[in-house]
Amino acid sequence: MIHARFALAARLALLLPFLVAGAGLTGCQTIQHVRGPNAFSFDPPIQQPKNPANVQMKLSTGAQRLYVVEGDRVLLATPVSVGAPSTPTPHGNFRIYSKQEQRRRVSSPGAGYPMTYWMEFKPAYGLHWGFVKPHPTTHGCVRMPLNAARKTFQLVRVGTPINIARSQPWDDTVGKSLPRLDDSHLPDPPMSYMLSPRVFSDARQGKMWNF
Repeated sequence: MIHARFALAARLALLLPFLVAGAGLTGCQTIQHVRGPNAFSFDPPIQQPKNPANVQMKLSTGAQRLYVVEGDRVLLATPVSVGAPSTPTPHGNFRIYSKQEQRRRVSSPGAGYPMTYWMEFKPAYGLHWGFVKPHPTTHGCVRMPLNAARKTFQLVRVGTPINIARSQPWDDTVGKSLPRLDDSHLPDPPMSYMLSPRVFSDARQGKMWNF
């Protein structure tokens, strides 16, 4: 009998934290989900190149990481969002042949939507500011955090080479030190703001709306 009582007490002790937690979730309380950092809180450090002509871009679609490098030296590294499996970001060697700070989407739906700090490497494919998610989600373009796009735009010039591959040498080092960014929970800014000139003037200061 003593052993049976001891076993019952032990089981109750193990269950007590779960019973208390369950009681706290009754009624009208809302479960709070912990959110990770978003792309508007991310401001990557930047190093200036010794020779701007030697700057290159290395994009890892598997890790969703972009590295701006000069030789083996990483000048800037950032998480990005790449193309979804049905609309992948193309792999290969390209060059940035067009830069446009204040670019807007021209096709519908979404005509007029800002694609700030546009850096085009293939017709209709470019890197630009956009809401970043931790999984491939775009139609082939590369979405970047706002400050990462702003700083990359400063480092890159027309003619800068970009290599896009499944992986890059820095994925297991610099790439793993970068945060997991997720903008999926952020509200959409009003279209009146997104279509206004203010979206570009704010972007120059590394900010957008009230994020």
